[in-house]
Amino acid sequence: MNDEFYMRRAIELAKGGEGFVSPNPLVGAVIVKDGRVIGEGFHERCGELHAERNALKNCTEDPRGADIYVTLEPCCHYGKQPPCTDAVIRSGIRRVVIGSRDPNPLVSGKGAKLLRGAGIEVVEDFLRDECDRLNPIFFRYITTGLPYVSLKYAMTADGKIATVTGRSRWITSEAARAHVHGLRRRHSAIMAGIGTVLADDPMLNCRMENGRDPIRVICDSGLRIPLDSNICRTAREIETIVVSAAEDKQKQSALNTLGVKTLVSGDESGRVDLKALMKYLGGNGVDSVLLEGGGTLAYSALSAGIVNHVYAYIAPKLFGGEAAKTPVGGAGVSSPNECFMLKRTSVEELGEDILIEYDVSE
Repeated sequence: MNDEFYMRRAIELAKGGEGFVSPNPLVGAVIVKDGRVIGEGFHERCGELHAERNALKNCTEDPRGADIYVTLEPCCHYGKQPPCTDAVIRSGIRRVVIGSRDPNPLVSGKGAKLLRGAGIEVVEDFLRDECDRLNPIFFRYITTGLPYVSLKYAMTADGKIATVTGRSRWITSEAARAHVHGLRRRHSAIMAGIGTVLADDPMLNCRMENGRDPIRVICDSGLRIPLDSNICRTAREIETIVVSAAEDKQKQSALNTLGVKTLVSGDESGRVDLKALMKYLGGNGVDSVLLEGGGTLAYSALSAGIVNHVYAYIAPKLFGGEAAKTPVGGAGVSSPNECFMLKRTSVEELGEDILIEYDVSE
């Protein structure tokens, strides 16, 4: 066994907190003594013990003289939990191996400095790239106050999200659809356009074991959402926000009566102001948004510069049809050099489908 083995174990542990620690980061920790794992843990829920304290709590023997592998720099400030640096120092651990550096101004290097000041050996940036990939949401939110926005779509091999008649169920396999519900659990909010609501009457919930429904955000410039839609009928069970570009007090009142929160955020063109909406959501504790519905909204979001990541699910099917919809609609760019540039980060097989992930270039 070596440092890499233990840190990779800590990375896997960290993923156990997906969907439950927001707006905190995903963190895993492994404690090793004399070549044996004597304790491990991860941050399980926001407000509960951090990874280091969970690992120490789970130790099967005295951790004095042991090494701890932690995917993110230990915190050194009081929040909902006391500083993890205090617990590590008191435990007698002799060596701390850290993956990611914490960009939180309250921590950012101070945790490692405190540990070194206590005579503990500290190794930083170990498997940093892999550890950083755990927390793009946290990193963006803690440094900008804005949500991390992921654009998700499922399409055929010829780039269609529906047939010429508008039918889209189902393009991808069960494996791909299950993966999508994992994304819904992972993100704080899910956003769709009114076109998707009118066409599909979706629930936009998380249908998986140990799932957590994201906040539903519907961009509806003209407040056309039907009061008997699935979104409205379940608004008392799942937090729902409908965003319009202008006030319509009568419709807003009817929606409020159903439990729907209404928000007005319009731009000069009479559409929902997506940048202002992101500031509002971020200011209200929403650290991530999964953009799932509508080619028009997808293009608007890309044009507004709010999209950070893309999940493209590709099925081995061909629909054809010049009028069949594509994932990104809108006006489109007029020249290839005006395109939205992407950087591929991973390719994965999901059943018979392929998932390609991209970061959106700034």
